[in-house]
Amino acid sequence: MKPITFTIERFDPETDAAPHVETYTVDVNEGARVLHALHAVREQCDPSLTYRYCCMTGQCGSCSVRVDGEPVLACMHEAYDGMRVAPLNLPVERDLAVEMKSYLKDLAGITPSAFTGYLTSEANEEIRPIRDCIECLACVSECPALAVADFTGPLSMRQEMRIALDPRDERNRAALTVKDGLFTCTTCQRCLEVCPKHIAIPGKAIEKLREIAHREGLTLPKHQTVADMVRATGRSVDRIMPTVLEQVPEVIEPVGEVRGEVGFFVGCMYNGRLPDTALKMLAVLRRNGIRVIIPPEQVCCGSPLIRTGQTEFVRELKRINIGCFVDRGIDTVITTCAGCGSTLKNDYDTPFRVLDINELLEEYGIETPVSSSVPMTYHDPCHLRRGQHVTEEPRTLLRKLTDDFREMPARCCGAGGGVRSGQPDVAADLGRERRDAIAKTGAEMVVTSCPFCEFHISEHADVPVVNIITLLFEAYEKMDEASGEDSGWKDIPCRDSE
Repeated sequence: MKPITFTIERFDPETDAAPHVETYTVDVNEGARVLHALHAVREQCDPSLTYRYCCMTGQCGSCSVRVDGEPVLACMHEAYDGMRVAPLNLPVERDLAVEMKSYLKDLAGITPSAFTGYLTSEANEEIRPIRDCIECLACVSECPALAVADFTGPLSMRQEMRIALDPRDERNRAALTVKDGLFTCTTCQRCLEVCPKHIAIPGKAIEKLREIAHREGLTLPKHQTVADMVRATGRSVDRIMPTVLEQVPEVIEPVGEVRGEVGFFVGCMYNGRLPDTALKMLAVLRRNGIRVIIPPEQVCCGSPLIRTGQTEFVRELKRINIGCFVDRGIDTVITTCAGCGSTLKNDYDTPFRVLDINELLEEYGIETPVSSSVPMTYHDPCHLRRGQHVTEEPRTLLRKLTDDFREMPARCCGAGGGVRSGQPDVAADLGRERRDAIAKTGAEMVVTSCPFCEFHISEHADVPVVNIITLLFEAYEKMDEASGEDSGWKDIPCRDSE
């Protein structure tokens, strides 16, 4: 036995004006789970503590709580000294027990039809990745879209896809899921991140339901416009200025010794809307000894089409993009766009390695930049944090760029999954939530590593929003100004000079 001291958020709606925190010290066995610690509180300290549990084997979902802000199953998560236990982000009935009935009572069920066969092994295997839900409501409690919009949420969408795959139920689910908010999901993958059964609801349910809706002619008009543009131009945004691919040669040599060589997947946003940021990235790589090869025939990665269910043209995009790097013998491809990087890593089967720019700079090491005293916070792009599991690399870099780095909770800004174009009001609400979170940090600048996040948060934040590469570029400029030296690293050659 060993003693542990931890806190529990307590709240009785009938007697308390607001939740409050109480501290307990209890004796538990080595390796005890959170549920064991809660039992110990009831037995040793306060028998009035309320929480749910049933199976104690991680199969019923009833004991879900938050530990230090993250949803877990109390029966599976190890207890530790100093932890903070709180209810899920749902209406509280009492203490750690939340209201669950309203989320579960309307879940769709299978309605048998005239089907007289059996569930085939093929159908069973297709259903398998999404059928293990234990209805713990962790996903519901953390869904950003559900918190601001009329959306039935990830649990409901998973169930709808499970039924859509079952041949015993012949009902068409497309129109119903669209009505229930199918296109409200930002595909931020927070639901996957917190799911104890690791069910990939965005990829295995949301996006597949959107494919069904697309086949039924229910794609949102603005999403269809994007797909039409990709088919016509190879790009998901229209050209409003000279693009990166129009400006630079295919090969950009570094200043000084060549320390490495990479291919650069430019992406639509950096190619056509934010070319200056891409050019600054190329300059930073030149300064740090990296040769960059930029195949001019590359096209949209297909992310806007995959996220919105318009996948019939994606295979051709993959063929072009993979081929242009393979033809040049490139074994490492970098991206500066979180969405492009996540798509290349997760939706493609590439014979080359794909790295985000933050990963590359961490791997090779960079010239230490001058640091700023400006208080800064970092916004985690969903497709970088959850889509690529890149979290520490940008923070490591940012701590070199500011003496005053301030963390804030990682939440979706609302720009992803086609929501910014298809559901602008929902996107704006989530953008305003980011504004409020930024304000709480007291930071005077927000740093991110995604063009969509940068654009979207800029529209709502009260402080400047800067790409981490822009910040690094400007730090190097200040170093040159202070030293009076300039190696020419910023002089990106023009295509006309080839």
